[in-house]
Amino acid sequence: MVLLGIEGTVSFADKLASSESFKLLFREGMALVEETAAYLDGDGRDEAKQLSRLAALAYATESMRLTTRLMQLASWLLLQRAVNEGELTQGEAAAEKRKVRLTEQLISTGPQVLAKLPPRFLNIVEKSLRLQGRVLHLDRLLNPAAKGAPEPPAMPLEPQLELLRAAFALSD
Repeated sequence: MVLLGIEGTVSFADKLASSESFKLLFREGMALVEETAAYLDGDGRDEAKQLSRLAALAYATESMRLTTRLMQLASWLLLQRAVNEGELTQGEAAAEKRKVRLTEQLISTGPQVLAKLPPRFLNIVEKSLRLQGRVLHLDRLLNPAAKGAPEPPAMPLEPQLELLRAAFALSD
């Protein structure tokens, strides 16, 4: 999204990515990475030992998906912070980002088995999914042409006006 300013266009996404909101998102993401690592190396390991065979398999699967998701998110957040702090240009970050492959990773376990997993683990997974949604949204705003996201039209109502013109055979 682009806003018109007195001296030209200003990218809302760029402003958002370098705002206090981004700094909060960054801190939240890094804190979640730390929380997850501490849990999986400590209490999570003990809780996993008490699970049934099927639940233990689901736990292992979802913990791998969780760590992959968080590594992608942390990499993206670190790249964006580097851009914000002038350590990388947007082009350099885009080249690095291709290596990160930020993708949407959802839960693959069915609800009956998922319900048997430790509540604290499920809470961390849920937090990671919310963080993923926020990061993916910001990434689409910053890179609208990436990943098949539609480029926002220069005049947002123009497509609708064209449809109306065609429907009523009107001209300018």
